[in-house]
Amino acid sequence: MEITFLGAAREVTGSCYLIRAGDAKILLDCGQIQGRRRDEARNLEVLSIPVSELDAVILSHAHIDHSGRIPLLVKQGYDGPIYTHHASQALCEIMLLDSGYLHEKDAEWENKRRSKLGRPLVTPLYTRDDAVRALPLFAGIAYGEEVEILPGVRMRLADAGHILGSAIVELWHDDGASTSKLVFSGDLGYKHAPVMRDPAKISTADLLLLESTYGDRLHRSFDETLRELGGIFEKARSAGGNILIPAFAVGRTQDLLYLLAQHYEEWGLSQWQVFLDSPMAIRATEVYSKFAALYDAPLFTRDGDVRSLPNLTCTLTTDESMAINQVKSGAIIIAGSGMCTGGRIHHHLTNNIERPETHLIFIGFQAYGTLGRRLVDGVDSVKLWGRDHVVRARIHTVGGLSAHADQEGLTDWYGQFDAAPQVCLVHGEERAQQGLSAALKKKYAVTPTIPDRGDTRKI
Repeated sequence: MEITFLGAAREVTGSCYLIRAGDAKILLDCGQIQGRRRDEARNLEVLSIPVSELDAVILSHAHIDHSGRIPLLVKQGYDGPIYTHHASQALCEIMLLDSGYLHEKDAEWENKRRSKLGRPLVTPLYTRDDAVRALPLFAGIAYGEEVEILPGVRMRLADAGHILGSAIVELWHDDGASTSKLVFSGDLGYKHAPVMRDPAKISTADLLLLESTYGDRLHRSFDETLRELGGIFEKARSAGGNILIPAFAVGRTQDLLYLLAQHYEEWGLSQWQVFLDSPMAIRATEVYSKFAALYDAPLFTRDGDVRSLPNLTCTLTTDESMAINQVKSGAIIIAGSGMCTGGRIHHHLTNNIERPETHLIFIGFQAYGTLGRRLVDGVDSVKLWGRDHVVRARIHTVGGLSAHADQEGLTDWYGQFDAAPQVCLVHGEERAQQGLSAALKKKYAVTPTIPDRGDTRKI
Protein backbone atom coordinates (compact mmCIF):
# COMPACT_ATOMS: atom_id res chain seq x y z
CA MET A 1 0.00 0.00 0.00
CA GLU A 2 1.26 3.49 -0.87
CA ILE A 3 -0.04 6.82 0.43
CA THR A 4 0.50 10.18 -1.28
CA PHE A 5 -0.27 13.27 0.81
CA LEU A 6 -2.26 15.68 -1.33
CA GLY A 7 -3.71 17.93 1.38
CA ALA A 8 -3.74 18.72 5.11
CA ALA A 9 0.03 18.18 5.11
CA ARG A 10 1.60 20.76 7.47
CA GLU A 11 -1.75 22.57 7.33
CA VAL A 12 -5.18 22.06 8.81
CA THR A 13 -7.60 22.22 5.89
CA GLY A 14 -7.90 20.39 2.57
CA SER A 15 -7.73 16.81 3.90
CA CYS A 16 -6.89 14.57 0.91
CA TYR A 17 -4.76 11.41 0.55
CA LEU A 18 -4.30 9.16 -2.48
CA ILE A 19 -3.91 5.47 -1.68
CA ARG A 20 -2.58 2.91 -4.12
CA ALA A 21 -3.38 -0.64 -3.08
CA GLY A 22 -2.21 -2.97 -5.82
CA ASP A 23 -4.02 -1.79 -8.95
CA ALA A 24 -6.65 0.09 -6.93
CA LYS A 25 -6.53 3.86 -6.50
CA ILE A 26 -8.55 5.27 -3.60
CA LEU A 27 -8.99 8.84 -2.43
CA LEU A 28 -9.24 9.22 1.34
CA ASP A 29 -11.13 12.48 1.94
CA CYS A 30 -11.44 15.27 -0.62
CA GLY A 31 -11.57 18.41 1.51
CA GLN A 32 -11.68 22.06 0.65
CA ILE A 33 -8.69 24.29 1.39
CA GLN A 34 -9.68 27.30 3.51
CA GLY A 35 -7.71 30.40 4.44
CA ARG A 36 -5.78 32.93 2.37
CA ARG A 37 -6.80 33.58 -1.23
CA ARG A 38 -3.61 32.02 -2.59
CA ASP A 39 -4.24 28.92 -0.49
CA GLU A 40 -7.83 28.62 -1.68
CA ALA A 41 -6.62 28.88 -5.29
CA ARG A 42 -5.15 25.40 -4.78
CA ASN A 43 -8.65 23.93 -4.53
CA LEU A 44 -8.53 23.30 -8.27
CA GLU A 45 -5.65 20.88 -7.69
CA VAL A 46 -7.39 17.70 -6.56
CA LEU A 47 -5.44 14.73 -7.84
CA SER A 48 -1.98 13.83 -9.08
CA ILE A 49 -3.60 11.23 -11.38
CA PRO A 50 -6.42 11.50 -13.94
CA VAL A 51 -9.85 11.36 -12.30
CA SER A 52 -10.73 8.48 -14.64
CA GLU A 53 -8.15 6.29 -12.86
CA LEU A 54 -9.76 6.73 -9.45
CA ASP A 55 -11.69 3.65 -8.22
CA ALA A 56 -13.26 4.81 -4.94
CA VAL A 57 -13.49 7.64 -2.42
CA ILE A 58 -13.66 7.19 1.35
CA LEU A 59 -14.92 10.13 3.39
CA SER A 60 -14.13 10.33 7.12
CA HIS A 61 -16.81 12.92 7.90
CA ALA A 62 -18.92 15.72 6.51
CA HIS A 63 -17.00 18.86 7.50
CA ILE A 64 -16.13 20.89 4.40
CA ASP A 65 -12.38 20.72 5.00
CA HIS A 66 -12.77 16.95 4.50
CA SER A 67 -15.66 16.72 2.01
CA GLY A 68 -15.79 20.08 0.25
CA ARG A 69 -14.11 19.18 -3.06
CA ILE A 70 -16.17 16.07 -3.76
CA PRO A 71 -18.53 18.01 -6.10
CA LEU A 72 -15.44 19.32 -7.93
CA LEU A 73 -14.24 15.75 -8.31
CA VAL A 74 -17.62 14.82 -9.83
CA LYS A 75 -17.52 17.93 -12.03
CA GLN A 76 -14.17 16.69 -13.34
CA GLY A 77 -15.66 13.30 -14.25
CA TYR A 78 -15.58 11.05 -11.18
CA ASP A 79 -18.57 8.68 -11.08
CA GLY A 80 -17.50 5.95 -8.63
CA PRO A 81 -18.67 5.20 -5.08
CA ILE A 82 -18.12 7.50 -2.09
CA TYR A 83 -18.06 5.42 1.10
CA THR A 84 -18.95 7.14 4.37
CA HIS A 85 -21.14 6.73 7.45
CA HIS A 86 -24.90 7.01 6.96
CA ALA A 87 -25.03 10.16 9.12
CA SER A 88 -22.22 11.79 7.15
CA GLN A 89 -24.12 10.99 3.97
CA ALA A 90 -27.19 12.77 5.36
CA LEU A 91 -25.13 15.79 6.46
CA CYS A 92 -23.38 16.03 3.09
CA GLU A 93 -26.77 16.37 1.41
CA ILE A 94 -27.04 19.68 3.29
CA MET A 95 -23.45 20.85 3.43
CA LEU A 96 -22.32 20.25 -0.13
CA LEU A 97 -25.35 22.01 -1.62
CA ASP A 98 -24.72 24.95 0.70
CA SER A 99 -21.06 24.97 -0.31
CA GLY A 100 -22.03 25.01 -4.00
CA TYR A 101 -24.34 27.96 -3.34
CA LEU A 102 -21.53 29.86 -1.59
CA HIS A 103 -19.16 29.23 -4.50
CA GLU A 104 -21.78 30.58 -6.89
CA LYS A 105 -22.24 33.70 -4.76
CA ASP A 106 -18.49 34.22 -4.38
CA ALA A 107 -18.07 34.06 -8.16
CA GLU A 108 -21.03 36.43 -8.65
CA TRP A 109 -19.52 38.96 -6.22
CA GLU A 110 -16.05 38.67 -7.79
CA ASN A 111 -17.45 39.05 -11.32
CA LYS A 112 -19.23 42.29 -10.40
CA ARG A 113 -15.88 43.66 -9.30
CA ARG A 114 -14.08 42.32 -12.37
CA SER A 115 -16.71 43.73 -14.74
CA LYS A 116 -16.07 47.22 -13.41
CA LEU A 117 -12.34 46.76 -13.95
CA GLY A 118 -12.70 45.16 -17.39
CA ARG A 119 -11.03 41.96 -16.20
CA PRO A 120 -11.86 38.37 -17.28
CA LEU A 121 -14.74 36.77 -15.37
CA VAL A 122 -14.35 33.70 -13.15
CA THR A 123 -16.44 30.54 -12.83
CA PRO A 124 -17.43 28.98 -9.47
CA LEU A 125 -15.25 26.21 -8.13
CA TYR A 126 -18.46 24.19 -8.44
CA THR A 127 -22.19 24.82 -8.29
CA ARG A 128 -25.21 23.44 -6.48
CA ASP A 129 -25.93 21.33 -9.56
CA ASP A 130 -22.48 19.75 -9.29
CA ALA A 131 -23.22 18.94 -5.63
CA VAL A 132 -26.58 17.42 -6.58
CA ARG A 133 -24.83 15.16 -9.10
CA ALA A 134 -22.47 13.94 -6.39
CA LEU A 135 -25.17 12.81 -3.95
CA PRO A 136 -26.25 9.56 -5.71
CA LEU A 137 -22.64 8.35 -5.55
CA PHE A 138 -22.65 8.19 -1.74
CA ALA A 139 -22.76 4.72 -0.19
CA GLY A 140 -23.57 4.83 3.51
CA ILE A 141 -22.24 2.20 5.92
CA ALA A 142 -22.53 1.73 9.68
CA TYR A 143 -19.87 1.78 12.36
CA GLY A 144 -18.27 -1.64 12.70
CA GLU A 145 -19.46 -2.87 9.29
CA GLU A 146 -16.58 -4.40 7.30
CA VAL A 147 -16.93 -3.87 3.54
CA GLU A 148 -14.83 -5.13 0.63
CA ILE A 149 -14.80 -2.02 -1.55
CA LEU A 150 -12.44 -3.40 -4.21
CA PRO A 151 -10.79 -6.78 -4.81
CA GLY A 152 -8.34 -7.30 -1.95
CA VAL A 153 -9.30 -4.01 -0.25
CA ARG A 154 -11.48 -3.94 2.87
CA MET A 155 -12.56 -1.02 5.04
CA ARG A 156 -14.31 -0.45 8.35
CA LEU A 157 -15.44 2.72 10.13
CA ALA A 158 -15.30 3.37 13.89
CA ASP A 159 -16.73 6.29 15.85
CA ALA A 160 -14.24 9.20 15.99
CA GLY A 161 -16.37 11.17 18.48
CA HIS A 162 -15.83 14.44 16.58
CA ILE A 163 -19.23 15.19 15.02
CA LEU A 164 -22.23 13.12 14.03
CA GLY A 165 -21.07 10.33 11.72
CA SER A 166 -17.36 11.15 12.05
CA ALA A 167 -15.21 8.09 11.53
CA ILE A 168 -11.84 6.54 12.12
CA VAL A 169 -11.04 4.67 8.90
CA GLU A 170 -9.46 1.20 8.97
CA LEU A 171 -8.24 0.03 5.55
CA TRP A 172 -6.73 -3.39 4.76
CA HIS A 173 -4.99 -4.50 1.56
CA ASP A 174 -4.37 -8.18 0.90
CA ASP A 175 -2.01 -8.72 -2.04
CA GLY A 176 -2.16 -12.51 -1.81
CA ALA A 177 1.12 -12.80 0.05
CA SER A 178 0.54 -10.48 3.01
CA THR A 179 -1.95 -8.03 4.46
CA SER A 180 -1.14 -4.41 5.32
CA LYS A 181 -3.33 -2.11 7.38
CA LEU A 182 -3.66 1.67 7.29
CA VAL A 183 -5.61 3.58 9.94
CA PHE A 184 -6.70 7.19 9.46
CA SER A 185 -7.81 8.86 12.68
CA GLY A 186 -9.96 11.39 10.85
CA ASP A 187 -10.70 14.22 13.26
CA LEU A 188 -10.75 12.82 16.80
CA GLY A 189 -13.10 14.17 19.43
CA TYR A 190 -12.28 14.40 23.10
CA LYS A 191 -13.39 12.30 26.05
CA HIS A 192 -16.61 13.17 27.87
CA ALA A 193 -17.79 15.65 25.24
CA PRO A 194 -21.26 17.14 25.84
CA VAL A 195 -22.95 15.23 23.04
CA MET A 196 -20.67 12.82 21.16
CA ARG A 197 -19.27 9.55 22.51
CA ASP A 198 -15.58 8.98 23.17
CA PRO A 199 -13.41 8.01 20.17
CA ALA A 200 -13.35 4.26 19.60
CA LYS A 201 -10.29 2.21 20.47
CA ILE A 202 -8.35 0.76 17.53
CA SER A 203 -6.03 -2.15 18.33
CA THR A 204 -3.77 -2.62 15.32
CA ALA A 205 -2.22 -0.72 12.42
CA ASP A 206 0.91 -0.87 10.32
CA LEU A 207 0.71 2.87 9.68
CA LEU A 208 -1.42 5.53 11.35
CA LEU A 209 -2.34 8.88 9.83
CA LEU A 210 -2.99 10.93 12.96
CA GLU A 211 -4.57 14.36 13.05
CA SER A 212 -2.67 17.00 15.03
CA THR A 213 -4.85 20.11 15.10
CA TYR A 214 -4.26 20.74 18.81
CA GLY A 215 -1.12 18.64 19.10
CA ASP A 216 0.88 21.29 20.94
CA ARG A 217 -1.58 22.25 23.67
CA LEU A 218 -4.01 21.13 26.34
CA HIS A 219 -7.59 22.29 26.42
CA ARG A 220 -8.89 24.07 29.45
CA SER A 221 -10.78 21.66 31.68
CA PHE A 222 -14.46 21.37 30.87
CA ASP A 223 -15.51 22.71 34.29
CA GLU A 224 -13.28 25.75 33.78
CA THR A 225 -14.76 26.23 30.32
CA LEU A 226 -18.29 26.24 31.71
CA ARG A 227 -17.29 28.79 34.36
CA GLU A 228 -15.64 30.92 31.67
CA LEU A 229 -18.77 30.90 29.50
CA GLY A 230 -20.94 31.79 32.49
CA GLY A 231 -18.61 34.69 33.28
CA ILE A 232 -18.76 35.99 29.70
CA PHE A 233 -22.57 35.93 29.74
CA GLU A 234 -22.55 37.84 33.03
CA LYS A 235 -20.13 40.50 31.74
CA ALA A 236 -22.04 40.88 28.49
CA ARG A 237 -25.33 41.25 30.34
CA SER A 238 -23.82 44.01 32.50
CA ALA A 239 -22.37 45.74 29.41
CA GLY A 240 -25.76 45.76 27.72
CA GLY A 241 -24.58 44.45 24.36
CA ASN A 242 -24.96 41.38 22.17
CA ILE A 243 -22.95 38.17 22.06
CA LEU A 244 -21.79 36.86 18.69
CA ILE A 245 -20.69 33.23 18.37
CA PRO A 246 -19.30 32.14 14.99
CA ALA A 247 -19.95 28.40 14.97
CA PHE A 248 -19.55 25.50 12.61
CA ALA A 249 -23.01 24.38 11.56
CA VAL A 250 -22.29 20.74 12.35
CA GLY A 251 -20.92 19.68 15.71
CA ARG A 252 -20.01 22.86 17.53
CA THR A 253 -23.48 24.38 17.16
CA GLN A 254 -25.21 21.30 18.57
CA ASP A 255 -22.79 21.12 21.51
CA LEU A 256 -23.40 24.78 22.25
CA LEU A 257 -27.19 24.48 22.09
CA TYR A 258 -27.04 21.54 24.46
CA LEU A 259 -24.91 23.49 26.96
CA LEU A 260 -27.16 26.53 26.77
CA ALA A 261 -30.13 24.31 27.59
CA GLN A 262 -28.27 22.50 30.39
CA HIS A 263 -27.15 25.74 32.06
CA TYR A 264 -30.19 27.85 31.26
CA GLU A 265 -30.88 28.92 34.86
CA GLU A 266 -27.25 29.03 36.04
CA TRP A 267 -26.18 31.39 33.23
CA GLY A 268 -29.25 33.61 33.47
CA LEU A 269 -30.24 32.87 29.89
CA SER A 270 -33.88 33.77 30.42
CA GLN A 271 -32.72 37.39 30.10
CA TRP A 272 -31.40 36.76 26.57
CA GLN A 273 -32.84 36.05 23.16
CA VAL A 274 -30.96 33.18 21.52
CA PHE A 275 -30.85 33.19 17.71
CA LEU A 276 -29.63 30.27 15.63
CA ASP A 277 -29.02 32.22 12.44
CA SER A 278 -27.81 29.51 10.10
CA PRO A 279 -30.11 27.58 7.77
CA MET A 280 -27.49 24.86 7.46
CA ALA A 281 -27.12 24.53 11.24
CA ILE A 282 -30.89 24.34 11.62
CA ARG A 283 -31.13 21.54 9.05
CA ALA A 284 -28.08 19.79 10.53
CA THR A 285 -29.76 19.85 13.95
CA GLU A 286 -32.71 18.03 12.39
CA VAL A 287 -30.26 15.37 11.13
CA TYR A 288 -28.90 15.02 14.67
CA SER A 289 -32.43 14.28 15.85
CA LYS A 290 -32.75 11.48 13.27
CA PHE A 291 -29.50 9.80 14.37
CA ALA A 292 -30.00 10.08 18.13
CA ALA A 293 -28.78 6.49 18.59
CA LEU A 294 -25.24 7.71 17.84
CA TYR A 295 -24.95 9.83 20.99
CA ASP A 296 -26.10 9.66 24.60
CA ALA A 297 -27.24 13.20 25.41
CA PRO A 298 -31.02 13.80 25.55
CA LEU A 299 -30.53 16.65 23.13
CA PHE A 300 -33.27 17.10 20.56
CA THR A 301 -36.87 16.16 20.04
CA ARG A 302 -37.79 14.06 17.03
CA ASP A 303 -38.57 17.31 15.17
CA GLY A 304 -35.12 18.77 15.83
CA ASP A 305 -36.24 21.18 18.57
CA VAL A 306 -33.77 21.80 21.38
CA ARG A 307 -35.09 20.64 24.73
CA SER A 308 -35.27 23.16 27.60
CA LEU A 309 -34.26 26.22 25.57
CA PRO A 310 -37.54 28.14 25.30
CA ASN A 311 -36.06 31.43 24.07
CA LEU A 312 -34.36 29.95 21.00
CA THR A 313 -35.38 31.40 17.64
CA CYS A 314 -34.25 29.65 14.46
CA THR A 315 -34.01 32.12 11.57
CA LEU A 316 -34.17 30.39 8.22
CA THR A 317 -34.99 33.27 5.88
CA THR A 318 -32.93 36.30 4.95
CA ASP A 319 -35.66 38.63 6.25
CA GLU A 320 -35.65 36.85 9.63
CA SER A 321 -31.86 37.16 9.78
CA MET A 322 -31.92 40.86 8.90
CA ALA A 323 -34.51 41.51 11.63
CA ILE A 324 -31.90 40.52 14.25
CA ASN A 325 -30.03 43.73 13.36
CA GLN A 326 -32.73 45.67 15.21
CA VAL A 327 -31.74 43.96 18.49
CA LYS A 328 -29.05 46.12 20.07
CA SER A 329 -28.88 44.40 23.45
CA GLY A 330 -29.58 41.00 24.93
CA ALA A 331 -29.09 38.81 21.86
CA ILE A 332 -26.93 35.68 21.67
CA ILE A 333 -26.39 35.18 17.93
CA ILE A 334 -25.00 31.85 16.75
CA ALA A 335 -24.14 32.08 13.04
CA GLY A 336 -21.81 30.57 10.47
CA SER A 337 -19.22 30.34 9.37
CA GLY A 338 -17.11 29.07 12.26
CA MET A 339 -13.91 30.76 10.99
CA CYS A 340 -15.77 33.87 9.76
CA THR A 341 -14.84 33.03 6.16
CA GLY A 342 -18.36 33.83 4.95
CA GLY A 343 -21.99 33.38 5.86
CA ARG A 344 -24.34 35.42 8.02
CA ILE A 345 -21.77 36.10 10.74
CA HIS A 346 -20.31 38.77 8.44
CA HIS A 347 -23.56 40.78 8.64
CA HIS A 348 -23.63 40.52 12.44
CA LEU A 349 -19.99 41.54 12.70
CA THR A 350 -20.74 44.55 10.50
CA ASN A 351 -23.47 45.66 12.89
CA ASN A 352 -21.73 44.85 16.17
CA ILE A 353 -17.93 44.71 15.93
CA GLU A 354 -17.40 48.45 16.45
CA ARG A 355 -19.50 48.42 19.65
CA PRO A 356 -17.38 47.94 22.82
CA GLU A 357 -20.34 46.33 24.59
CA THR A 358 -20.29 43.46 22.06
CA HIS A 359 -18.71 40.17 23.11
CA LEU A 360 -17.39 37.89 20.33
CA ILE A 361 -16.81 34.28 21.39
CA PHE A 362 -14.74 31.85 19.32
CA ILE A 363 -15.36 28.21 20.27
CA GLY A 364 -13.40 26.41 17.54
CA PHE A 365 -10.09 26.30 15.73
CA GLN A 366 -9.31 29.30 13.51
CA ALA A 367 -7.09 28.41 10.57
CA TYR A 368 -4.25 30.67 9.52
CA GLY A 369 -5.36 33.34 7.04
CA THR A 370 -9.04 33.35 8.04
CA LEU A 371 -10.88 36.38 9.38
CA GLY A 372 -11.52 34.48 12.59
CA ARG A 373 -7.80 33.90 13.08
CA ARG A 374 -7.04 37.59 12.52
CA LEU A 375 -9.63 38.57 15.12
CA VAL A 376 -8.30 36.06 17.63
CA ASP A 377 -4.77 37.36 17.01
CA GLY A 378 -5.92 40.88 17.91
CA VAL A 379 -6.19 42.77 14.62
CA ASP A 380 -7.23 46.41 15.06
CA SER A 381 -9.60 46.62 12.08
CA VAL A 382 -11.25 44.33 9.55
CA LYS A 383 -12.80 44.84 6.13
CA LEU A 384 -16.40 43.70 5.76
CA TRP A 385 -18.46 44.28 2.62
CA GLY A 386 -15.78 46.60 1.26
CA ARG A 387 -15.60 48.86 4.32
CA ASP A 388 -13.06 48.99 7.16
CA HIS A 389 -14.40 48.45 10.68
CA VAL A 390 -12.50 49.21 13.87
CA VAL A 391 -12.56 46.23 16.24
CA ARG A 392 -13.95 47.43 19.55
CA ALA A 393 -15.76 44.23 20.53
CA ARG A 394 -14.38 42.07 23.34
CA ILE A 395 -12.83 38.91 21.87
CA HIS A 396 -12.90 35.59 23.75
CA THR A 397 -11.38 32.24 22.75
CA VAL A 398 -12.99 29.34 24.60
CA GLY A 399 -10.77 26.39 23.70
CA GLY A 400 -12.46 23.85 25.97
CA LEU A 401 -15.36 23.54 23.51
CA SER A 402 -13.21 22.37 20.64
CA ALA A 403 -14.47 19.22 18.90
CA HIS A 404 -10.84 18.06 18.53
CA ALA A 405 -8.80 16.12 21.05
CA ASP A 406 -5.89 18.01 22.60
CA GLN A 407 -2.33 16.72 22.97
CA GLU A 408 -3.20 14.54 25.94
CA GLY A 409 -6.25 13.13 24.17
CA LEU A 410 -4.26 12.35 21.03
CA THR A 411 -1.39 10.66 22.86
CA ASP A 412 -3.75 8.68 25.10
CA TRP A 413 -5.71 7.47 22.06
CA TYR A 414 -2.48 6.41 20.36
CA GLY A 415 -1.53 4.51 23.52
CA GLN A 416 -4.54 2.19 23.11
CA PHE A 417 -2.91 0.33 20.19
CA ASP A 418 -1.71 -3.14 21.16
CA ALA A 419 1.63 -2.46 19.43
CA ALA A 420 2.78 1.07 18.65
CA PRO A 421 2.32 1.68 14.90
CA GLN A 422 4.39 4.03 12.79
CA VAL A 423 2.82 7.48 12.58
CA CYS A 424 2.42 10.23 10.00
CA LEU A 425 1.09 13.45 11.48
CA VAL A 426 -1.47 15.23 9.31
CA HIS A 427 -4.14 17.92 9.60
CA GLY A 428 -2.16 20.35 11.73
CA GLU A 429 0.00 23.44 11.54
CA GLU A 430 3.72 22.83 11.93
CA ARG A 431 3.97 24.09 15.50
CA ALA A 432 1.18 21.74 16.61
CA GLN A 433 2.75 18.83 14.76
CA GLN A 434 6.17 19.40 16.29
CA GLY A 435 4.60 19.52 19.75
CA LEU A 436 2.69 16.29 19.23
CA SER A 437 5.72 14.60 17.69
CA ALA A 438 7.81 15.40 20.76
CA ALA A 439 5.07 14.17 23.09
CA LEU A 440 4.66 10.86 21.25
CA LYS A 441 8.40 10.31 21.14
CA LYS A 442 8.75 10.98 24.86
CA LYS A 443 5.81 8.82 25.90
CA TYR A 444 6.01 5.92 23.45
CA ALA A 445 9.53 6.09 21.91
CA VAL A 446 8.02 6.47 18.44
CA THR A 447 9.35 9.01 15.95
CA PRO A 448 6.50 10.34 13.81
CA THR A 449 6.92 11.53 10.25
CA ILE A 450 5.55 14.94 9.29
CA PRO A 451 4.95 14.68 5.54
CA ASP A 452 4.98 17.56 3.09
CA ARG A 453 2.34 17.92 0.40
CA GLY A 454 3.23 15.53 -2.42
CA ASP A 455 5.26 13.15 -0.24
CA THR A 456 4.67 9.39 -0.57
CA ARG A 457 4.85 6.70 2.11
CA LYS A 458 4.76 2.92 1.59
CA ILE A 459 3.68 0.22 4.02
